[in-house]
Amino acid sequence: MRRILNLVLFLFIATISFSFFGSKGKSVEWKLGHNANTDHIWHETAVKFSEIVDEKTDGKLKVKIFPNGQLGSETDMINSVRLGTLDMVLTGETLQNWAPKAALMAVPYAFRDLDHMNTVLNGPIGEEIKTNIQANAGLIPLYYHERAPRNLTTNRDIKSVEDLKGLIIRVPDVPIFVKTWEVLGAKPTPMSLQEVFTSLQQNTIHAQENPYDLVYSLGFYEVQKNAYETEHVIQWIYATVGEKQFNKLSPEMQKAVLEASEEAQIYAQGKFKDFVVTAKQNLIDKGMKIIPVNKEEYQNKIMPEMQKILTPEQYELYLKIVETK
Repeated sequence: MRRILNLVLFLFIATISFSFFGSKGKSVEWKLGHNANTDHIWHETAVKFSEIVDEKTDGKLKVKIFPNGQLGSETDMINSVRLGTLDMVLTGETLQNWAPKAALMAVPYAFRDLDHMNTVLNGPIGEEIKTNIQANAGLIPLYYHERAPRNLTTNRDIKSVEDLKGLIIRVPDVPIFVKTWEVLGAKPTPMSLQEVFTSLQQNTIHAQENPYDLVYSLGFYEVQKNAYETEHVIQWIYATVGEKQFNKLSPEMQKAVLEASEEAQIYAQGKFKDFVVTAKQNLIDKGMKIIPVNKEEYQNKIMPEMQKILTPEQYELYLKIVETK
């Protein structure tokens, strides 16, 4: 009788272990990659997410973080997640290379302000974009970061849009960015973020465009003296996990990851406003000139060409965004 009871107890423990730890009965380690440095809000939030996951799974799911583009460019990391050699990546509009509707995460002058962006993101259009990403790229968005507007930096004097003619500007490897800067008369050059500093230093490119926080965290102020407040893109970035990696987890661990994502989201939003103000002030303290521009001049160049810049599917979604109150 005792042998039978011991066997029943063993089977019960084994079942619980299988349910929580997964099919191999082992703890799991995920690798998360991103392009920012360790002082950046993306990294701080990733660390917070990792801590919450660790707590909620009693240490059975570990998230190891690789900042500073250690694991390659954003495109490289997306490919790695899709291949299964990486588990999580912070990524944005670059996803449009797989999921066309992800382009709407960074359409020039589509969002009036952050409130408008959040309304769209947390509504049906945002769900449509998330679904498109998961269906086409195989990545599941877990939480997102609001981003400061993208601005132009260069050592050249830019007094009007006409001064952009012939300007060699680094852009992400994303079609919408290439087409937009072509419309403005510049010469966009897709390039990995990790190559930008040296290329600016060697003058193989003349300019780049990014939010102030990345301009500061990547040290571009050392090789760029002017920041022009074009604010041409208001956007967000997702923390994503591979669909295959997520589906390998037990239901209990999946639930823990989703709960940790919600808490990480709240943490990031609570830090965002102060983070952006500090990033801009940091650039000023480093001697960078912050120069306002006539944004209408840029809009008047870009907006009439938007139907040509976007695919018909993207343009239809763009119109919905613009019309959202």
